Amino acid sequence: MTRSELHARFAQRTPDLQDVTARCVVLVPLVEGPSGWELLFEVRAATLRRQPGEVCFPGGRMELGEDAISCALRETWEEIGVPPQSVEVVAQLDILFHQSGFAMYPVLGVVDSAAARRLTLQSAEVAETFQVPLDFFRTHPPLCPTYPLSPQPGADFPYEAIGFPQGYPFRGGKVEVPIYRWEGRAIWGLTGRIVRHLVEVLG
Repeated sequence: MTRSELHARFAQRTPDLQDVTARCVVLVPLVEGPSGWELLFEVRAATLRRQPGEVCFPGGRMELGEDAISCALRETWEEIGVPPQSVEVVAQLDILFHQSGFAMYPVLGVVDSAAARRLTLQSAEVAETFQVPLDFFRTHPPLCPTYPLSPQPGADFPYEAIGFPQGYPFRGGKVEVPIYRWEGRAIWGLTGRIVRHLVEVLG
């Protein structure tokens, strides 16, 4: 490979996260309320296999050929009936990588107030929606418990291949779990992390 071929190989390539098993997208929907901006949340249907009853933003897995924005608009239309033309995309927020292997791409958008008042919920996925003033999150910091991530190599791990004895001290880590409480509901996990990041960016 020549030097020019080396440069050509990377000329059109955009850096990305390694080892991502799935790419998921959420719309972070802002609505103009009577007293200022509000965030619109979903409550997941109780019949869902994964995370039933939890609070989240509209979203789902990115399909082949989609980008984050088109996925966010499609999922919002499918889940709560807000058409793409009623969403003003503001920006893409920071990408989150989950320890289970998927990446989350949050898209910040302003939902037209009239559209937010006439939602059509996909009952198989969404039980209900609610809105929380953005100022609440600015004035009420989340609880932030943590839990450890401890590497546990199996008995068949080939220590000899890396030139170290059994019991090598692999580095562990920890996960912080922001938890906001609003009128008896918990806004937490990745959703809590996205909210906290938004508040930090807005200042």
